[in-house]
Amino acid sequence: MTTATIDTPIARWRSRMGLSQRAAAEALGMSLSGYQEQERGASFGGTPRDPSRVLLLACAAVERGITPIE
Repeated sequence: MTTATIDTPIARWRSRMGLSQRAAAEALGMSLSGYQEQERGASFGGTPRDPSRVLLLACAAVERGITPIE
């Protein structure tokens, strides 16, 4: 059984970071299922979706070691 590779910006980010989906979700402060939906680029209902700019910026911040403001 082969697994298809998902090619979305979020999936590429996670691969570059060397993170599991669970670790990526935790780093972004998301639920695992919410993260998986974003990585697939589609909702659980199958509707295509692009990641939000906020999520893409959060990925960039994590990659650069920037912590959330408090």
